[in-house]
Amino acid sequence: MRDLLSIMVLSILLFTGLFAGYTNAESMPNIDGSMEQQIRIKAEQGDAEAQKKLGVMYANGIGVAQDNKLAAFWFRKAAEQGYAEAQLILGLMYNEGQGGLAKDYSQAVAWFRKAADQGLAMAQYNLGVMYARGEGVARDDKQAVEWYRKAAEQGDAEAQNNLGAMYANGEGVAKDDIKAAYWYRKAAEQGVPTAQNNLGAMYIAGDGVQKDDKQAVMWYRKAAEQGNAEAQNNLGVLYASGRGVGTDHQQAAFWFSKAADQGEAMAQLNLGWMYFNGTGVAQDYAQAYLWIYLAATQGLEKAINLRDNLVETLTPAQIREGQKLVLEWIATHPQAAQ
Repeated sequence: MRDLLSIMVLSILLFTGLFAGYTNAESMPNIDGSMEQQIRIKAEQGDAEAQKKLGVMYANGIGVAQDNKLAAFWFRKAAEQGYAEAQLILGLMYNEGQGGLAKDYSQAVAWFRKAADQGLAMAQYNLGVMYARGEGVARDDKQAVEWYRKAAEQGDAEAQNNLGAMYANGEGVAKDDIKAAYWYRKAAEQGVPTAQNNLGAMYIAGDGVQKDDKQAVMWYRKAAEQGNAEAQNNLGVLYASGRGVGTDHQQAAFWFSKAADQGEAMAQLNLGWMYFNGTGVAQDYAQAYLWIYLAATQGLEKAINLRDNLVETLTPAQIREGQKLVLEWIATHPQAAQ
């Protein structure tokens, strides 16, 4: 029920999100292009901040034709002058293989380190990710903890969550549920859904905090409402069992359905079982087959056993209808079905 180690891969979302922070009035070109010209002149004269801004403009197509290669060119110019934010962006581009750069984790690590050594929290977090995953460097949980801690202490929410996970797992640091809960809470209060789910699980188990089902419901709900599939399933379980909230099978089915549609295996099994029994939903054997089959394809042993029992229990027509639903679901949910 707990995602103890949620290492966020450096993604295009982070890449574009960083750019978005600079698309403000200061860097937006005027209609006549004068701002773009001023930035370009400064960049060509060697001004690192202008080089970074010009890179942002090319990356986003602001005042210029969008061009990732030219974006990378100007980010490198700024990065080579020691501009930490440009170093971070260049590291992200190497990590993703963008801007005409071949994917190169070693280069990504090198640029993250340069920015991290200057105290840039996002770079410290990213460097921690690379150590935790063993990408571009030998895997080293202690180094991951060190860099997560540097970023976490600056308030980086993802680093706080990952540091909590390291404490919860005892990876790179002595296992300590109290410290795990502390860092999960820091991240959860900043709205990180994985941390909210993790903190909810700590309250359910009484790990590092006093056991409190109502607190678990609150944190699971915060994560579930942000679309976290595991939290949606966990919230469904609490509604089904009446822990921390009044028993409500319709609400349980609602949250299981949300998570199941994202490919969460336990939720698929739970939803399938509710359809089989007509609990919280109208009884529907074809729907039961659909969800239990999907859970079984993910290797969930309970689902495999239940699927095999369904094959012996349902009529051939019900099985055919269920198989039809499976094919339709896979066709409309290619990512979740992988």
